[in-house]
Amino acid sequence: MKKILYTKFQYIDELIAQLGEEKEFKRAIKRSNLYKFWNKVAGEKFSKYSKPYSMLKGNIMVIACKTPIVAQELMLRKTQLLSKLQPYVESLKMKVEDLKFDSKKWIEED
Repeated sequence: MKKILYTKFQYIDELIAQLGEEKEFKRAIKRSNLYKFWNKVAGEKFSKYSKPYSMLKGNIMVIACKTPIVAQELMLRKTQLLSKLQPYVESLKMKVEDLKFDSKKWIEED
């Protein structure tokens, strides 16, 4: 039987520090934090039927909507939503220049 030597241990805090330095990880954390504010931006009425889905090139946030009707209603309120979202975007040092509403992206949560 072969003897296994465990000599290169890495502590969890070191792993987290390394991960925290990666550009993609930082971007993902910022996006996740921004998505948490959607409920405040959309309001109680629309937050149940819409949720952030992803970010596209050009600083466009994709919002998944439960129905095309919700997507249309949010589209009509896009200017208001962008202005409500702006303080959160600025605090995270991000840019969101447009919102895209898509009912095909909706996934029911259990």
